Amino acid sequence: MKVAVTGAAGFLGTNLLRLLTDRGHEVTAIDRVRPTGASEPGVTWVSGDVLDPASMRSCLEGAEVVYHLVALITLAHKNDLAWRVNTEGVRVVAEAAREVGVRRMVHTSSIHAFNQYSCGGTINERAPRSIDPDLPVYDRSKWQGEVELRKVIDQGLDAVICNPTGVYGPIDHSDSRINVTLWDSARGRTPVMIGGGFDLVDVRDVAKGLVLAGERGKTGENYLLGGHFVNMLEITRLAAEINGKFKPAFAIPPKIIAALLPVLEPASRAFGSDRISKASMGALLSAPIVERTKATTELGYQPRPAAETVRDLIDFYNGRTVKVDTQKIA
Repeated sequence: MKVAVTGAAGFLGTNLLRLLTDRGHEVTAIDRVRPTGASEPGVTWVSGDVLDPASMRSCLEGAEVVYHLVALITLAHKNDLAWRVNTEGVRVVAEAAREVGVRRMVHTSSIHAFNQYSCGGTINERAPRSIDPDLPVYDRSKWQGEVELRKVIDQGLDAVICNPTGVYGPIDHSDSRINVTLWDSARGRTPVMIGGGFDLVDVRDVAKGLVLAGERGKTGENYLLGGHFVNMLEITRLAAEINGKFKPAFAIPPKIIAALLPVLEPASRAFGSDRISKASMGALLSAPIVERTKATTELGYQPRPAAETVRDLIDFYNGRTVKVDTQKIA
């Protein structure tokens, strides 16, 4: 089957391409920049702009299924380009898919489309959405992107929506935030950790979830692709232990971080860092439990243990071969 993937050069895209080609699909990999040396069998790279309707129609021509991964991730409260890419970009791709006759679109949204601050400690597909203007632009734009997609679904497009939680694991050439945190800890560079926890999911499991959603998901439905709730001190200590380095000694309690955030955030910004901000700390401080019952029941989705992901990630960063994922989609 011929499929198309937008944002194919990114972290998730890299892993999804592997899964799709392993399953024998002919893939059109769409991105503005092709990775150096990219020449995978079964993959045709094309340049595309999700804000250009003509570009998207050309890229998607002939595809039966399109996986839309493109998003601009930012911790800023306001970012006009992120808003356009994450909202208008979704609409442009959806309209192009409908116009060229794509059979199904799988849209990759985010857990951030749900308001983690007002969810009552638990997020499922019925939880409050990120409509509060005080939320970071990424959160608000991911929800609005779903709104834009639903407009095209109402016009006849068959599409499903997936909401991954915190994505980590191999293979990662993008230095994603969670992976870098774990790799720093694995090298003994994290003497103290920030307290709290979050639901983390292996990028390879997200890729499987997207494929399952394309095959089994119900039109217009959301599916939370969660992994496991992990305590950040425990998982960074595990990374250090696996790599034989000193573990973080302790974690700063979330309540202390929350109380000091009004002072720490501008100080961090002054040093050119966004690691300490409401946007970066929000998920850890609120620490919601994410329910993935719907994805498990309707899609057959099942994530692997967190310890397996951490071990594979450390192997990847140490230059050791990470085995091709052999877990099959039933």
